Amino acid sequence: MIHHISISVRNPQHVAEVLAEVLNGQAFPFFPHPGSYMVFPFDEYGTGIEVYPLKTQLMPGEGDNQCTFAENASSSGFTATHAAISVSSSQEKIELIGKREGWRVLRCNRDSFFDVMEFWLENTVMLELLTPEMSAQYLAVTQPENLKKAFN
Repeated sequence: MIHHISISVRNPQHVAEVLAEVLNGQAFPFFPHPGSYMVFPFDEYGTGIEVYPLKTQLMPGEGDNQCTFAENASSSGFTATHAAISVSSSQEKIELIGKREGWRVLRCNRDSFFDVMEFWLENTVMLELLTPEMSAQYLAVTQPENLKKAFN
């Protein structure tokens, strides 16, 4: 189970507030890295999304030291990193929020297995949002016996 992910965007506070709206949760300043935010939907899994300024990178620490924060001046904002997240919001709510923000939102079918809402934060970072019906599709497809059939 993935409990939290981190992303970097141009306007962390605004993106965190919009994500909190979509996730029916709340955004908080992320004290370990000023200018960053943490979004929690307050689910039973402790799910969270860390939202960092665009140029932020996590770097390994030296020796026994934990990771450190660095800045990459040449970040494009595009990344292969994304997450599929079950949400309690409807497709209509997701589309309305995306339209209001000017962000790309598109319902997609992933290889005839399950549907997702591509929700493009600032039109650069994709989250696959799964409404309750989409979550049910995803969970059916990812049952062990179905995964073994699909990948064998």
